Amino acid sequence: MKKKEIAVGGQAVIEGVMMRGPEHIATAVRRKNGSIDVCKEIFKSVTASNKFFGLPIIRGFVSLIEMMKIGIKSLTFSANRYEEDFKEENNSAKKKKKSSPFKEKTEEIMSFIFAFGLAFLFFMYLPYQIADFMNISKENVYFNAVAGSIRILFFVLYVWIISFMKDVRRVFEYHGAEHKSVYAYEKNDKLIPETVDAYSTLHPRCGTSFIFLVLLVSIFLFSVIDTLVAVFFNYTPVALIRVLYHLPFIPLVSGISYEILRFSGKNINNFAVRIFTAPGLALQRITTRKPDHKQLEVALVALKVALELDLSGHKNVNFIENKEK
Repeated sequence: MKKKEIAVGGQAVIEGVMMRGPEHIATAVRRKNGSIDVCKEIFKSVTASNKFFGLPIIRGFVSLIEMMKIGIKSLTFSANRYEEDFKEENNSAKKKKKSSPFKEKTEEIMSFIFAFGLAFLFFMYLPYQIADFMNISKENVYFNAVAGSIRILFFVLYVWIISFMKDVRRVFEYHGAEHKSVYAYEKNDKLIPETVDAYSTLHPRCGTSFIFLVLLVSIFLFSVIDTLVAVFFNYTPVALIRVLYHLPFIPLVSGISYEILRFSGKNINNFAVRIFTAPGLALQRITTRKPDHKQLEVALVALKVALELDLSGHKNVNFIENKEK
């Protein structure tokens, strides 16, 4: 069957899936009563309307920022639905005192700072510090290869550990549902759970593969940067300084990674591409799980709404306004 030319993508959320089409974003969430709440919003990427932001590499970083913003908003929408069900289930909606907006915002900011701090510690500073302890600071390529390998190891261990958590496992099942649905759409197959279930949970354009590419590309790019610093300034930085001057190059790393991911998605049958993308696909065996048909239905509803396709056959679908801006 001929593949669809319109690229779609998305992410798993709490008890649901967000799908992004060319002009719309749809987040579908399964409620405790069996119904599906859907939030549909118009979205046009700035990479399509602005020539500069649409340039190769630049569009990669811009798309990353856009997807982070969309992802946070979709996660908030799903979290609010989940909280409503939790309150109803525990009969505590009236008993629980509502927090002030200021307190809620403060908690959000503190949570973000804490999460960013942990990410900085484990995925930036600590790998460099360990490599420093090995007395290889002057061997720039070797240093970055070691630090990068440690960073990848930490990431894989982190994903593997959280995969044992019940709630995270549910998210990974919806992640699998998202991939199966996109595959079926790209193959122009019937968008029903029974048909979609036959497809793989592993997809070459997955965000997991993108993160893995970022980790790999950073090894090569940071090696070049450190070599240039050593040649022109005759300077070997300590771990913290190295982290600080590597950070401004993250947009370049993400932009290059985006172009590689984009190329691999279009040339997945190429033998060299298949070898290069194999580690990212292998990692998806942790971040995706086989979904049931109810989870597949949620992913299909999100996909159809994002692409403005017919929803006949899906019952108890409610369209909800997302008040999170």
